[in-house]
Amino acid sequence: MVRIEQKVRDLVSSDPEMRNAVETVLERANDGEVKWVDVKGDITSGHWGRLIEKGVLVDGDEGFELADPEAARAGLENGSSGSSVSTSSSVDTDDLGESSWSKYDKMAGVVTVGLFFAYWWQPLQRLIGSTMNVILGPLVEILPFYAVVMIIALATGLYSTLLQANLMNMEKMSAYQERMKDIQKRRKEAQKAGDDEALDRIQQEQMEAMGDQMGMFKEQFRPMVWIMFLTIPAFIWMYWAIGVRGSGGHIVLQNIVLPLVGKVSWTEGVLGPMQAWIVWYFLCSMGFTQIIRKSLDIDISPSTS
Repeated sequence: MVRIEQKVRDLVSSDPEMRNAVETVLERANDGEVKWVDVKGDITSGHWGRLIEKGVLVDGDEGFELADPEAARAGLENGSSGSSVSTSSSVDTDDLGESSWSKYDKMAGVVTVGLFFAYWWQPLQRLIGSTMNVILGPLVEILPFYAVVMIIALATGLYSTLLQANLMNMEKMSAYQERMKDIQKRRKEAQKAGDDEALDRIQQEQMEAMGDQMGMFKEQFRPMVWIMFLTIPAFIWMYWAIGVRGSGGHIVLQNIVLPLVGKVSWTEGVLGPMQAWIVWYFLCSMGFTQIIRKSLDIDISPSTS
């Protein structure tokens, strides 16, 4: 188990007295198990607690047992190696944990996937469009359509920013990125030094870090599920109201004047296949989102030291 080996190296490098603690536990373990009374007086309670905290010692049948005795011994041996290349990560991988979605996140994800079918299946599109029209229809009666799209963009920008700020664990995201940068740095150092053993250990660590990459992806995608869950119905309503793809328009529209383009119809392609209505929405959404983030002083980009 590569991580146990790394943890032992980290413990020894941060506190030289931990070497004696690990050696004592390895020596006193009977059938892989060891109790506090077996080592009391030879190691401190603080060192004993650190071994449990880092997962070097785990619960056994009667006391504690070494999670991987061979990896612990390898950690002691590699920790005393004279190589100038560091093969242990400076990032505490225990803090990464696993990214878990709640049952509500998963339910929102399933519903969101179902909502995508409304773009092509007109019965579902009509159902969502007419339902959303109860909320948005009155706005169209008192405001021009471009202003209604601005209000939708403002609302989506606001809840998107708040959802990203509250559902993403920025500290965990930073830890993911920091660990990958640390691995890449040590890999380059090992390559320059020609240390094949260090390269092999770093390669094993990199393979284990792929699980962390998946956790990082899940952290990033979790708020996106809720954003799409709330935004897709508004998009479907615009499809339904404007009459995109022959779905039949349900409101009377005037042409819009777009920057650098001029007067165009709402369903006219202005940026490749992108029609005027969606270009106008994205322009408003990007502008409002930046204003909201600055106003609320919200930074959703993970920072690394």
